[in-house]
Formats: sequence, structure tokens, C-alpha cells
Amino acid sequence: MYTQSEVLDYVKEEDVKFVRLAFFDLQGVQKNISIMAERLESAFVNGVSFDASAIYGFESPEKSDLFLFPDPTTLSVLPWRPTTGKVVRMFCTIKYPDGREYEKDCRTLLRNTVKKAKAECGVDFRIGTEIEFYLFKLDEKGNPTKMTFDNAGYMDIAPEDKGENIRREICFTLEQMGIQPETSHHEEGPGQNEIDFHYSDAVTAADNAATFKWIVSTRALNAGLYADFSPKPLADKAGSGLHINLSCSDISKNKNAMAGILKHAEEITYYMNCREDSYNRLGEHKAPKYICWGTENRLAFIRVPAATSDDSQRLEIRSADCACNIYIVLNLLIHAAMDGIKNNLEPPAECNMNDVSGLKTLPDTLESAKKIAEESRFIKESLGF
Repeated sequence: MYTQSEVLDYVKEEDVKFVRLAFFDLQGVQKNISIMAERLESAFVNGVSFDASAIYGFESPEKSDLFLFPDPTTLSVLPWRPTTGKVVRMFCTIKYPDGREYEKDCRTLLRNTVKKAKAECGVDFRIGTEIEFYLFKLDEKGNPTKMTFDNAGYMDIAPEDKGENIRREICFTLEQMGIQPETSHHEEGPGQNEIDFHYSDAVTAADNAATFKWIVSTRALNAGLYADFSPKPLADKAGSGLHINLSCSDISKNKNAMAGILKHAEEITYYMNCREDSYNRLGEHKAPKYICWGTENRLAFIRVPAATSDDSQRLEIRSADCACNIYIVLNLLIHAAMDGIKNNLEPPAECNMNDVSGLKTLPDTLESAKKIAEESRFIKESLGF
């Protein structure tokens, strides 16, 4: 959590040569522009301009000038770059030329929602993520194949699990960048892996998830592999999810938050599952299908895992996948939770997967999910655009 002056001192003292200024389009795809270290002080004060009309979901050519202002609290050194002439990365706030915050800057949107939740509901939200991905081999030209890196299964060990070394390298790299992974293991599918994070505030959790995808892809390529974060890369195998663990700083508000999230589950689905193949994953291989909650079953939209203490109570929201924009998804989940807290909503009874009659299901196609979102007043009010 550096200040602007501390970052400038660090850059001078530690032989930093390049600064990557990172931001996200509306699909959650990370973009960046690199500047020489000598330009950083000016970037803090004046920003760095870019053509917003070339970024998905941003502005038209007639209204395209936007500026990136680096956030000094997000400074990370890229450990795979040279130790002399270092390269660092910072996430940015996007602003108009007149200094106003850009309303489609999803990171700013989430940060403002976190502040609103504290002011209006008196709660902070603690977020942790569990991220799944596949490792595939490359062909002789370096292009991805559908040949999995191994044929291991859930929590297998070496030699069946060939991903141990790569997961270790990923975890070491994350630690070097100031990010603390919690657990890692082989997942159910062949070549499928999972790394989980301890909880943090919502913006940090989103930053960490975005950085994680970048690190995994980089480390996989260095090992001659391709990291696939798509929802359903293999038709007959388990899909990959992005499970979101959420809890309120005031544990007594968790049930109200859960009720609000369940209330708006259909409306949020388009943003949590934004690809056609997202809907091939839902309802299969323990991926959720029903808008309900439970403690043991994994076909429920929300699972409440057994807790060893009050402090470890959490809601595991299981439907999202890594194709989503994590900043927008967390923004919507917090708004839904706030609805539950403000209106003292109570969740329905715990569902029993032996009797699913009468349970609502998540939208089963991208088209139907999009239609629900487009007609939702909640979505319009939560996003503001």
C-alpha cells in the first residue's frame, strides 16, 4: 500500500525502467500502456491519454480521449522481468479530460460501491476466490491443442499430477508480487487445476483475480503450455468455474446478504456467465443449476460451507466463470447483498437436492440471460450505464 511519493522513490532507488499502466475493458480483459519511469511523476499528475474508442464497450470516435491515472497502492514488480532495469505494474483510475471519473471504469465502479455499502449498510465485504483452469499442450507451431497436460483427477499427486511444479511457480510468482495464495491442487478434469485465495476487500480480490489469470498464462507459456480459463474447454469433462466466497464484516448480516443475492440471481447471471459455452457448464459436474442455497450440495447457486468458527462463515457463490468481468460481478453481488441487508430480507429454507420440484433454475442460454439483464431495473441502477 504505497503512497505516490514512496512509489517515485522506489522507482529511482530500485532501477525501474518501465512502468505498465493497466486497466480493463467492459469484458474484463486487461489492457496496458507502458511508459518510461521518467514519465511516472507526470502520469500521477496529468494522466496518460489513450484512445477509448478502440476499447471494447468504451466511447465512440467523437468522444474518445480518456486518461489513465496510476493507483500507487497497487504497485507490483514483475518478477520474471530483468532485476536490473526493473518493470513494475500499477492499476489505473480512468478519468475524463476535465478530471471526472469515467463511469465505465469497472474498477472505480467497484471501489465506489464498496464505499456505498459501508456508508449505507455499515458493512465491509470480505471476498475470496477459487479459480479453476486447464493446462493444454502446444503443437509444433506453438498453437494451443486440446491435448491435456495430464490425465490426473481431483487432488491427485505426482506422477499422475504433472501440474505440481507449475502451480508452485505460479504461487511463488504471486507471493513475489505481494499476493498471498491459500491452497492449490489438481481439479476433477484431466489437466485441470485450482488455486484459491484468502479473503480480502472486494477491490483487492478483483485485482488479485485479474493478476492471477495473467500470471498463470505467462507461467504456462514459459513451460510450453497453454492455460485455458474458458468455461467448458472439453465437452465431456468438468467445466472451470470462478467460485466467489463472500461474507459481511458483521456476520449477522450474512443471511440478509444471501437473500438479496438469491433474489437477483437471474439478473446477474448474464454478467457471471457471459459466453455461450458458460451455459454448457452450468448444471453439470457439480456446477450449479438451481437458485437456492445448501450446505452440502454443489448444484445450488450458493453453498454455505461448514465453518469451524463464526469468523470463517461465508457464502460460496458457485456459478461464475473466468470469462466474466470480476469487477462488474462483485459490484452486482454487493448491490444485491445491500438490497437484502437494507430490506432485512430472509432467505428461503435450505434446499434438498433429493427434491428439486418447484425450484427456480438459472437461465440456460446466453440469450435468455441477456434478455433478463436488459429488462432489469436492478442492473441499470447498479451499473449506472
